[in-house]
Amino acid sequence: MKGYKTKDSVVIAYTGEGKGKTSASLGLIARALGAGHRVAFIQFIKHWEVGEHAFLRDIQPVYKDNLDFCKGGKGFFDAGAMSAKDVSDTEHKQAALNTYNYALEVASSGEYDLIVCDEINNAVHDGLLSRDQLQQLIDQKHKATSICLTGRNFPDDLLDRADIATDMQKLRHHFDDKFLANKGIDY
Repeated sequence: MKGYKTKDSVVIAYTGEGKGKTSASLGLIARALGAGHRVAFIQFIKHWEVGEHAFLRDIQPVYKDNLDFCKGGKGFFDAGAMSAKDVSDTEHKQAALNTYNYALEVASSGEYDLIVCDEINNAVHDGLLSRDQLQQLIDQKHKATSICLTGRNFPDDLLDRADIATDMQKLRHHFDDKFLANKGIDY
């Protein structure tokens, strides 16, 4: 289109209370892999077996070195009855820090076209990582590497660093009516 130009990379934030943040990031991965790009999916928080983990493991042999998957979380933190059992605050923080350090290394390496840091916003909001660490990840990513940051509560003061920010709004969710998550739909 006349008058428009392209960027070498973008920062994408999928945030909000509604469903679809991880699902949207998986759509980005499909698009990037389909274009022949190298992608890393780095999971904060979720350690239990969820559908996206099985999916990524199953397609990894097809995409070989173009798809890396890192599952680094210890479960929900400070979430009442849904909190991970038998995991100390120190263990949660160390797991988040280890996962963050891997994400920072990968994002700054210049070897990837897209990095998805799934649930990193939750890790920051819950105090497992700092807001400054999130900013550092954004600021130190390689100039040709796009990064997607998912999870509730993306910091408002970092919105100016995002090229694309989407707030997933919940209109209705059966969890509010005391129904548990459905495998294959919610996780």
